[in-house]
Amino acid sequence: MRPGQPGQPVCPGWLLTGMAWVALLLVLWLWGREATDLRPGGTGPSTGDMAAAGRPAQGELPPAHRPLGEALPRRLDIPGLGVRAPVVSRGLDERGALDPPPFDQPDVVGWYAGGVAPGASGTALVVGHVDTETRPAVFYKVSTLKPGQKIRVVREDDKVAEFTIEDIQVLARDGFDAQQAYGPRRSGRAELRIVTCGGTFDAARNRYTANVVVSAYLTGTTA
Repeated sequence: MRPGQPGQPVCPGWLLTGMAWVALLLVLWLWGREATDLRPGGTGPSTGDMAAAGRPAQGELPPAHRPLGEALPRRLDIPGLGVRAPVVSRGLDERGALDPPPFDQPDVVGWYAGGVAPGASGTALVVGHVDTETRPAVFYKVSTLKPGQKIRVVREDDKVAEFTIEDIQVLARDGFDAQQAYGPRRSGRAELRIVTCGGTFDAARNRYTANVVVSAYLTGTTA
């Protein structure tokens, strides 16, 4: 995911109605089509096990936990991948695009600070790079996740919000469907989206062919 490419925050979409939601989907669509570029000269590989994306969970998923209050995220952990990444707040650039972490900070996760905090009601968005010109980045193996696995967010209120993955989608850049990627799955829940590049690297067009979107929802918390 290349800094400066058109992007847009997700927001608590279950609170949006009518034209506001339509406008949001439009800019999310633009972001989804553009968010998969690498820096010029990048030669990134295919990422992860694409066949794993969307596989059903083994057994029933747990019930949703009631949403928490707002608190800034400090760290994102994905135990199944060994990821423990600091979270930095990100805003929009001069073009209204979501500004991901700097490319020289490949192990940092960006959270859209204009949206809801992870664990609060609505859909929180976090983004990160899949690789750099020289090595894998924080979300390199995110496409290998499976439904039922956990994501934890350590918050500034000293609570740990635990999310359960419900699906992993690999969405082609061409024909990108913003509502499928970012739309709320169930009203009233605290949901989380992790977004990074995916598919294969198209050297001719110097970009990845898809986005990987991990959808999860709050199922527990510890103090």
